[in-house]
Amino acid sequence: MAKTPAQRIRKHGAKAAVPASQPATPANRTTNRTPAKAESNGKLVVIAGVVASLFLFWYLHLLTLNQMTQLANGMAMPDSLIGGFSADYVQQLHGAMNDDARGQLGYIHKTASTLFPLIFGFSWLLLVGINVSRKALRWALWAAPLAFAVVRLWGNVAIDAALAQATPDAGQVALASALTVLGWVLFLLSLGGGVAAVFLGRRRAKRA
Repeated sequence: MAKTPAQRIRKHGAKAAVPASQPATPANRTTNRTPAKAESNGKLVVIAGVVASLFLFWYLHLLTLNQMTQLANGMAMPDSLIGGFSADYVQQLHGAMNDDARGQLGYIHKTASTLFPLIFGFSWLLLVGINVSRKALRWALWAAPLAFAVVRLWGNVAIDAALAQATPDAGQVALASALTVLGWVLFLLSLGGGVAAVFLGRRRAKRA
């Protein structure tokens, strides 16, 4: 049975040979992640998110909500009205749609109209984070997509509540209209912020 280093020292004194400690197992260099590789992976995620956002925007606004006009005697859905809408418009829309049509609009709000702001907001946060290094500017550019996601989700609920009544409540309609207009404004600001972030990222890459 092999003796411990302490036992060998007690038996043989200072002449006892103490085995050297085993060298540490070398790290697996194949798993090293360089900053360039991490940035490349982040850009792939951003590209996928931007493509998904473009698809959802087309599916929601240019396809689904446009098709909903066929169930409302040609009247546009409140989500598509960039300039907002009045209580009279909501009352007319309620009369033009039956319960099934309003239920279908509510289903759209719970699916595509929920996924779009969430995926868009997440993609734009990554887009800005990868391209903008200054912390203060990064937070400033993050504000619009974050607010857009919150406002758009809140607007979905507000539109359904305003449209549910034959005689809509003026306060509910005003809230839904304001959220719709604000959502479009924040969406356009987010697009502008994304363009600015890409420009800053390219300029930083040229300097490097």
